[in-house]
Amino acid sequence: MTDSTTAAPKKHSGQEGIKRESQHLKGKIAQELADLSTPEVTDETYELLKFHGSYFGYDRDSATERKKQGLDKEWEFMVRMKCPGGRLNAAQYIALDALVDKYANGTLRITTRETFQFHCIKKVGMKLLIADINRLLLSTLGGCGDVVRNIMTCPAPVKDKLHDKLEQDAFLLARHCAPKTGAYYEVWMDGEKVHDYPFAPTSNDSGVAEPLYGDTYMPRKFKIGISTPEDNCIDVLSHDLAILSLFNGQEHAGYNFALGGGMGMKHNSAKTYPRVATPVMYVPSELFIPATEAVIKLQRDHGDRGDRQHARLKYVVQENGTEWVKQTLEGYLGRKMDAPRPMGKFGVEEHTGWHEQGDGKWFLGIPVSSGRIIDRGNEAIRTGLREVIMEYGMDLRLTADQNIILCDIEMGERTAIEQKLRKHGIKLREDVTAAYRNMLACVAYPTCGKALAEAERVKLPMLDGIEKAMQRQGVLSDNIAIRLAGCPNGCSRPYGGDIGIVGRTPDHYALYIGGDFEGTRLNEKVFEKVPYEAISEVLEPMFALWKEKRRMGESFGDFCQRYGVAAVKQKAVDALSGKDWAK
Repeated sequence: MTDSTTAAPKKHSGQEGIKRESQHLKGKIAQELADLSTPEVTDETYELLKFHGSYFGYDRDSATERKKQGLDKEWEFMVRMKCPGGRLNAAQYIALDALVDKYANGTLRITTRETFQFHCIKKVGMKLLIADINRLLLSTLGGCGDVVRNIMTCPAPVKDKLHDKLEQDAFLLARHCAPKTGAYYEVWMDGEKVHDYPFAPTSNDSGVAEPLYGDTYMPRKFKIGISTPEDNCIDVLSHDLAILSLFNGQEHAGYNFALGGGMGMKHNSAKTYPRVATPVMYVPSELFIPATEAVIKLQRDHGDRGDRQHARLKYVVQENGTEWVKQTLEGYLGRKMDAPRPMGKFGVEEHTGWHEQGDGKWFLGIPVSSGRIIDRGNEAIRTGLREVIMEYGMDLRLTADQNIILCDIEMGERTAIEQKLRKHGIKLREDVTAAYRNMLACVAYPTCGKALAEAERVKLPMLDGIEKAMQRQGVLSDNIAIRLAGCPNGCSRPYGGDIGIVGRTPDHYALYIGGDFEGTRLNEKVFEKVPYEAISEVLEPMFALWKEKRRMGESFGDFCQRYGVAAVKQKAVDALSGKDWAK
């Protein structure tokens, strides 16, 4: 009988037991991957593989037809790298480009977290691929799973003290927050410790304890971004821990820590919701690591381990309040912390096109639709990038909006590089609209098991319709952030842009408006189930109202908030009278 004065312990989810019994993430991964008599892995290994940077799934395009024929699904794996701040060198890129032909589906895909994913990997290739990635002094450890994920920061290779500090801090946290277990090396490298790169385990022994995470790691994934308010190009407030690095000119002045951001939710589930991070405290430079640890411990100790749909830090912050959060962090730190310092208006710098680096060289940001580096139609972006990077040997940066930056280009090389890229049909900044450059799309079908509707595969035709509607209303040249997601988990951050389009059922999407381009405000749902073919039709009257009633320079999201989201929606409802879904 439970003591009436003591609350009964909350039941933990099954994943918690899997983590606890896994020998620090070792489990039976190696044995199951070596068993080629079946293309599948067990549920326990599926859960543990996430920590090693992989999801297990199947080709959803072929599943129904194969079932009719009495055939098993086409099982496959996705592998995601760790790549702090999106930093890569030329040799790494060229080698990764070769690996996708050897083990994956012939494409590299830039994610919205500044790293690469590999798709359609068969069981026989998993160990070989991940071992090869490690030999490039890269890693997949923590690419997924209940740990700190890829650390994000501004990708612009500007040579000044401000950007140097952002990069140093990103790599410092990548090293500090990486799991320490040597199970990773045991599974993928037969115990070989290839190099002490910035996010490598410190041991090749799976018996090593996790000083920060403990035996059960975090309740769910944990995302950290480091940004300045003036260039919020990584949507920092969408992170569990948003670190706002403060500067007086080029001199660093500490950090504001904002907690509780996150985009994931479930349709028709009031207990789940997107949220932007709330500024909680100012952190002086000397407390950067201890304060980060304190936030991780807060979520580790207070996150919901019984319900994974309710396990992110945003729920801890929202349901306990920022004063409780601050006091709890002070308890971990053993001292009082100051309130957040004032910050200026958030902004987003443009990183596509040509820009000076500050050292006499230039960088070139290239828009990549949905981050998919592939030769298709008249645009051979994979071949063109390979040729230019091999010839010039430049470093690269992957961006949070799924684009790629070529760095360290001499002034005299600019024309030749442009010509080589255009020879392959590659679109540069001036060849595409602002909507094209700033529209994100998740993978969705056929490789994501959570997809409810298409995303990446319909992005370009959907965008074409939206651009035509914008052109007819005279707003095509305006900056606008459009985010398309195949499900409500929000990998493409659809709840934070001017327009969010979220898969609801096959070929139908929930539509959101009224967020902001700068990433400081959520948008609001205005339609529950818009048919795919009607997306541009429902947006066009809203664009017309924006053009007619906006103030000078007012963005679409800001206009919707000032004029009223309900009033903007009504304009579309009036124009779509007779449509059952347009209510």
